[in-house]
Formats: sequence, structure tokens, C-alpha cells
Amino acid sequence: MLMNILSIGSQGGWTVAIVGYSIVFLALVCLVIVFMNLPKLLQLNLRKKLVKEGKPCAEVEDLNIEGNVNAAIAMALHMHFNQLHDEESNIITIKKVTKNYSPWSSKIYGVMNQPR
Repeated sequence: MLMNILSIGSQGGWTVAIVGYSIVFLALVCLVIVFMNLPKLLQLNLRKKLVKEGKPCAEVEDLNIEGNVNAAIAMALHMHFNQLHDEESNIITIKKVTKNYSPWSSKIYGVMNQPR
């Protein structure tokens, strides 16, 4: 019975599905590893910069900011920089647009009129 289920459809269908799912799963695992180690790499880089400047490395621990605080700061900066183009003159002008006669908008040539 298992062979009948596996033989339904194309021969390589199951192989393609398994390979596809495994590639996606491995890509997600790699992304998790990168994102989990990214703060450590950034702190290491910051420590190297502080050592070059002659400052103590203990200050690096105080620079950790939680993710929700970072998100709030980023959103505030985004809203601040995007409001620069929203200043308008607040003058509303209404101009009457005159349309010339066009047979394309005439109702006498509608769909229901059959040619004779």
C-alpha cells in the first residue's frame, strides 16, 4: 500500500518536495545562527574600537539596549525624517474643468443599441 501511495503522481515529485523542504529548513537554521551571533560580533567590534580609543571595555555592557527600545527609536526616526515632505501650503484651489464633447462618452452609442 505504501508503494501505491508513493507511485501516485510523478516519480520525482517526492524527491523534489523533500529536497525543497530541506533546503528551506537549512536556510532558516543558518539565518537563526547568524541572527543569534550578530550581537556578539557587534559587541566584539565595539570592544576593539574602545580599546583603540583607550576607554575601558566595561562600558560595552552598558550599551546593550533591548529590542523594543530599538524598535521605538527606529520608528521615531523614520516618522521624523518622513515628515519633511508633508508640509503643504494649505491652499485649496478648485478649477472647473470643461470637457469637450466626445462621442466615446455619449450614451446614445451604448452597448444595448444594436446596429441596423
